[in-house]
Amino acid sequence: MKKSYQKHIHKHMSKKVNIVVVTLSSPILVGIYDNSTDKLITSYESTQKSSEYIPTLFEKLLNEYNIETLVYAKGPGSFMAIKVTYVFLKTLSISLKIPLLAQDGFYFNNNTPIKAIGKLFFEKNKEQIVTKTFNQIPQSKFYLPKLFLKNEYLKDSEPLYILPAV
Repeated sequence: MKKSYQKHIHKHMSKKVNIVVVTLSSPILVGIYDNSTDKLITSYESTQKSSEYIPTLFEKLLNEYNIETLVYAKGPGSFMAIKVTYVFLKTLSISLKIPLLAQDGFYFNNNTPIKAIGKLFFEKNKEQIVTKTFNQIPQSKFYLPKLFLKNEYLKDSEPLYILPAV
């Protein structure tokens, strides 16, 4: 990662972008947004584990782009994926002085239920997140927004760890 860090510091002429990362379920989604137009210009999707995919992808991204802002889906969802993503992005944020913002997962799936465990799902009612059992599994698909609307992301990037009672 040292080479990437050095290149990132010295790349003043590379394209400025914002990056959105959604790792709450499979597939992992990563969106690259042009900083001048706020439009999604490239996206990546993977069924690998966050701990394997995110570092490899970011090594490439740090060599290609000048990253202005990092955003991630802070939960609820896969506890380990949230944890790995947060620690990785927070480390980048601190070491490269890139702001880290967040939003809950419901922002990235049109407010549909998010899988917890078994038939238990997370559901958002107004501002409260609760768990609910569904006999028929609801369809929930995450997506990357077409536009990067910075004012819709939160400065509070602490993970949203909600563990359902087992």
